[in-house]
Amino acid sequence: MNRLYYGDCFTIMQEMPLASVDLIYLDPPFNSKKDYHAIYKDETGRTLPDQIEAFCDQWTLDDERERAIRNIPILLRKSGIDDSVTQFWKTWMDALRHTQPGLLAYLSYMVERLIWMKGLLRPTGSIYLHCDPTASHYIKIMMDGIFGHKNFRNEIVWCYKSRPQSKKHFGKKHDCLLFYSKGKSYVFNYKDVKRPLSESTKSKYKHVDSDGRKFRLQGRGIIGSPIRSAKDVPLRWETDSPDLTVRDYLDEKMGVNLEDWWTDIGIINQNSNERLGYNTQKPLELLERIIKASTNEGDTVLDPFCGCATTIAAAHSLNRKWIGIDIAIHAIKRVAKIRLQDRLRLIEGIDFEIHGWPQNIEGAEDLWTRDPYQFQKWAVEHVDGFVTNRKTGDGGIDGRLYFALPQESTHKRDPLRSMVIEVKGGHNVGISTVRDLRGVLARDDAEMAGLIVMHDLGDRQKASFGREMASAGDMEVMGRQYPRMQMLTIQEIMEGKRFNTPGAVGRSSGQSIIPLD
Repeated sequence: MNRLYYGDCFTIMQEMPLASVDLIYLDPPFNSKKDYHAIYKDETGRTLPDQIEAFCDQWTLDDERERAIRNIPILLRKSGIDDSVTQFWKTWMDALRHTQPGLLAYLSYMVERLIWMKGLLRPTGSIYLHCDPTASHYIKIMMDGIFGHKNFRNEIVWCYKSRPQSKKHFGKKHDCLLFYSKGKSYVFNYKDVKRPLSESTKSKYKHVDSDGRKFRLQGRGIIGSPIRSAKDVPLRWETDSPDLTVRDYLDEKMGVNLEDWWTDIGIINQNSNERLGYNTQKPLELLERIIKASTNEGDTVLDPFCGCATTIAAAHSLNRKWIGIDIAIHAIKRVAKIRLQDRLRLIEGIDFEIHGWPQNIEGAEDLWTRDPYQFQKWAVEHVDGFVTNRKTGDGGIDGRLYFALPQESTHKRDPLRSMVIEVKGGHNVGISTVRDLRGVLARDDAEMAGLIVMHDLGDRQKASFGREMASAGDMEVMGRQYPRMQMLTIQEIMEGKRFNTPGAVGRSSGQSIIPLD
């Protein structure tokens, strides 16, 4: 069955069977030193004050990256990659550590994942890595080492048009797709991805035969010459001359073989129905071309950074199996899942499965143990909140839940309000947590505060928490009282309980907050 995974592809790929995938397409972070965010909008169409972290494309050489760098030579050797590549890696990394530590952090992140991707490919499989000139030349060096320079097939340049922004250099309007095969024999269906004939070429077929077929007279043959068409059938000859004029039929033309520069697929414009509000979204047509070229029907396509699920949608439309992975929980829950259900009409549990998503309290505890930050993200979004950007921080706040007040109650002020959310996954949650959160509420411009805890509290602790929260008072909206401070347990959230607010933006029981049409 088709599968969506929530989590880091590095961890998930290690649990997948070797030689089980026919094509890998990845559109990873580009080392562009930018924060990329998927922007969600409320039902009024206004952008929310906080943007949700999709991924942060900024890299620092911290202790975690240093450990990964030291482990990469081991991964290279275990994967059967030549020792000369390992020695080159060590030398290169030592140089970059002192000159470009951010680039070193990025490359180590990519290399440890590319090693596992090679193992997942079947012998006839291929990989397309989508990047831009920021680091494409560095990545290609490592892909040459991992996949073998002899298996490098193309650097495809995808050119697109939009208004140049810089006055200090030429407009940067292309991406690179590094295409490698696993081995010497690989799938490549060049006939399925031919570029259509231009209108000027079609206009040359001026003649029409008795069957209504358009043709042009092309060259002269010699009697007895075995001239054949693209369909390997004899061409018709004109016989009014000792020489033979060949009829070249338009309907026998299959198109023009593609070059390694693509200008016929544009970026998704702002008004396109295809757009999902995801900054790094790629055109469906681009992915369809890649999948047609390098897979056959029934093959399996993997996207380890599946984002808004363009690869998945393209694979499904072309009758391929698919696997998608993303570390951003909203990419799985809010974008990929909704795109699959709302646009492709797929049913979870029948057409696809979601893995890595806690389904019970044991699963939540496991996620907390493995990755506390991912647990916080999961908990915040599970109550229809929005995760605060980890890189910038927000005074200890893990997320926000937005709600729109009735217009008549706001006296023409902006009706959008928020609840700050804090998540605690451990067993030891004391009264100081509530007091600290109340202090945040007093300093913040939020109207309310919510606390999410993993486990239910004892009666005495629950009573003391309740008294402290009650002291924050209530918020009155249209004659109804809403406690300014509230608490939920993970078990209550899984049972469907939510914070009591005046109509939260993006609440799962209502319309999707992603503009899908």
